[in-house]
Amino acid sequence: MPVLVSAADLAEELAGPRPPRLLDVRWTLTRPDGRDDHAAGHLPGAVYVDLDTELASIGDPRRGRHPLPTREAFQQAARRWGLRQDDAVVVYDDGPSFGAARAWWLLRHAGVADVRILDGGLAAWTAAGGSLEAGAVTVEPGDIALDWDRMPVTDADGAAVWPERGILLDARAAERFRGEVEPMDPVAGHITGAVNAPTAANSAADGTFLTAGDLSARFARLGVDDATRVAVYCGSGVTAAHQIAALEIAGIRASLYPGSWSEWSNDPRRPAATGR
Repeated sequence: MPVLVSAADLAEELAGPRPPRLLDVRWTLTRPDGRDDHAAGHLPGAVYVDLDTELASIGDPRRGRHPLPTREAFQQAARRWGLRQDDAVVVYDDGPSFGAARAWWLLRHAGVADVRILDGGLAAWTAAGGSLEAGAVTVEPGDIALDWDRMPVTDADGAAVWPERGILLDARAAERFRGEVEPMDPVAGHITGAVNAPTAANSAADGTFLTAGDLSARFARLGVDDATRVAVYCGSGVTAAHQIAALEIAGIRASLYPGSWSEWSNDPRRPAATGR
């Protein structure tokens, strides 16, 4: 199943006999609640998804800032969004698809086969002439039954030894990786042996993903190809999902460390490397 759908192709599908369900996952670190933005204008019929409360189980800092929800909690959320068995799903946001990628990864993890990211998000949709609706969206509850563990994951112990058997990618900005700044978590630095691969470099200036060829070349420069054992972490497991989507576009399967640096740095037993 493709990772992405273009705005033009989505418009055709929405006009067809089996339109996909649309999920609006607008979220940023500085503005985590995108409800007002959704109400101001969203793709027709798109349901708002709250990343902090529906795509994570926030509470214990020792588990990181965005630990995965339980299967049961995520199934309840998916039913609130109106999802039914065998629905096709398209997720989007208004940035470079960081929030959307988290939803994409979780839905794949939960066994939803047909889930794609709107490439370029809201901006691509409006640039292609797509219309927007305003106001809240209410849908009939769905009956979807979710699975779990369909996407590979690793934990802190696995991340600690991953560089011994493959490549551990750190998807944060370079200055955070080097330990020069740390705006969010209690300790600066990175997991020993990790390779820095900032998520922002997966996208073009307009927020769309780079082509499969360009992404393959990018990861090859980091020593990653389809035979490499790869795991990815970031600050809290959100932008790492974008990296995993980019890797999949390039034909590379990767594991997610959901707790990421926010979990790692809250454990005093875990060392923090600095520099390159």
